Amino acid sequence: QVQLVEFGGGTVQTGESLKLSCAASGKTLSRYAVAWHRQSPNKEREFVASINSSPGTRYADSVRGRATISKDNAKNTAYLQINNLKPEDTGVYYCGLARGGVWDRRGANWGQGTQVTVSS
Repeated sequence: QVQLVEFGGGTVQTGESLKLSCAASGKTLSRYAVAWHRQSPNKEREFVASINSSPGTRYADSVRGRATISKDNAKNTAYLQINNLKPEDTGVYYCGLARGGVWDRRGANWGQGTQVTVSS
């Protein structure tokens, strides 16, 4: 059974940084693509960043240049670091694990999410 647990969220000031973690069990992260999505109040869940098994990365325009997605295969953990946080980065951040080596949210496993709040 695949389980993903996100942690590292919190309340920060504009301009600060956060590093979110996603610990996986039941699957070896090195073989699969991982992505981070976020959901803000009254908005649909949106893509933030993904890393494939190869490992290519992709970022949403809203975080490109400020975010870095990575995986530590030895720890079976994925990370998302966002620098220079803005109030619009506020939301619940979810970690997703794809069924294959390239990110595709169809059939992905998801964690329970971790709240990030950026105050101005």
